[in-house]
Amino acid sequence: MKIPALALLAIAAPGWAQTAPPPRSSPGVAAPVEKVPTDVRRTTLIVRDIDASLKLYRDVIGLKVNYDTGVTTSGVALPAGAPGATARLVLLNGNDPWVGWIGLMQWTSPTLGKAKPYPKRMSYGGVVIVMNTDDVEGRCAAAAKVPGVTMTSPPRLQTYPGRGGGPDIRVKGCNFFDPDGILIEMNQLLGG
Repeated sequence: MKIPALALLAIAAPGWAQTAPPPRSSPGVAAPVEKVPTDVRRTTLIVRDIDASLKLYRDVIGLKVNYDTGVTTSGVALPAGAPGATARLVLLNGNDPWVGWIGLMQWTSPTLGKAKPYPKRMSYGGVVIVMNTDDVEGRCAAAAKVPGVTMTSPPRLQTYPGRGGGPDIRVKGCNFFDPDGILIEMNQLLGG
């Protein structure tokens, strides 16, 4: 079944076209005075095994599955897979109903073929997804136990210069490759 992109957005985010939630701020970043023309809605990851990926993104990181369906792909708009191939698409969100979603997509028939080896280091075209969590120690420890996850750094304190001369930004975070080689930086913002 082909689902038009506009319909997919409406299904995945009821009411999306009416209003977007007001922007939230973080240390050193004020809500914008005027709206920019683009929001980054979702990053979709092409995965080898969607159920293995869900063990990380849903069960450990704590994102909520809000859409799970089979789709027929054209092989053109999303240049992967053969025209008419089927894939499973799962959309997950955090606390914001509008931005910051993760999509997981696995080709089911036919598959995409043999996968490249898992990366050990980043290079051009690499992707880093930065997430903020409520319990970095617990979530990083749980992520390390997920099959296919490769930890690159345990939780540690990082301090970044404040924006515009503001106070330093302090986070505790870990880094790891997910089961498909996407680097995740999992942070917890710390007070001054």
